[in-house]
Amino acid sequence: MSDTTHLLEASGLGVSRRGKPILRDVSIGFGATGSVAIIGPNGAGKSTLLALMAGLEKPATGEVRLGTRPVVDVPAAERAQSIGFMPQHFEPHWDLVLEELLCMRLTPPRGQAAGTWPTVDEVIARHQLDVFRGRRWSTLSGGEQARVLLATVLATDPPILLADEPGAALDVRHRLTLVEALAARGRTRLVIVAMHDLDLAFRHFDRIVVVADGRIVIDGGPELIHAALLDESFGVVFDRIGVPPGVMLRARLRQQGAG
Repeated sequence: MSDTTHLLEASGLGVSRRGKPILRDVSIGFGATGSVAIIGPNGAGKSTLLALMAGLEKPATGEVRLGTRPVVDVPAAERAQSIGFMPQHFEPHWDLVLEELLCMRLTPPRGQAAGTWPTVDEVIARHQLDVFRGRRWSTLSGGEQARVLLATVLATDPPILLADEPGAALDVRHRLTLVEALAARGRTRLVIVAMHDLDLAFRHFDRIVVVADGRIVIDGGPELIHAALLDESFGVVFDRIGVPPGVMLRARLRQQGAG
């Protein structure tokens, strides 16, 4: 893919905190569509990379471009129309109900006619959330909060969705439902998800990016499940178990002294 076709592109990103490198010269580009899973061990730099691509942080070196412009130079209201960001943890400052959360998200940008912007009722109907309309955030279960947060982020149908461990606190059924929905969106939009569940990543996403020690060490399709670098990146040995129609990973610790 040539640079001119990248909707979102990072070049030479470097970030350090308290003298410790978090990202080291990271460069990567994404087209207008696709489902991308970013995986890697804890502390690898996945969340930092997402925050930089969302324009929420500024790198010490390098830049992220949204189309032809540095993402940090794009006004916040305009950036919010282009990039939806689903954080790993979200707690509103006030214990709002769904309608209030959506009203905050659905305020039309300056200069845009209100009639061209979705209404609260339309978003609630689209995501089948009418039962939660008057519920306060604190009364929702983890799975319900995830559904509401996703609806809020997607309310304006942004062309880019960045999600940081969106299913981490969910039970198996809700996590699977959420991951399937995110991956399916990649058919018509760009979806980039940082996640820990490797089996879900390889089963549902078209592109897998492995981050380790602040660097991108592997970038390719689901066939990377067989790559030896995957084991090395996580510091374990993966047994590949055939589970039609794919392969399941089972990790075990390396034997002491083993290469």
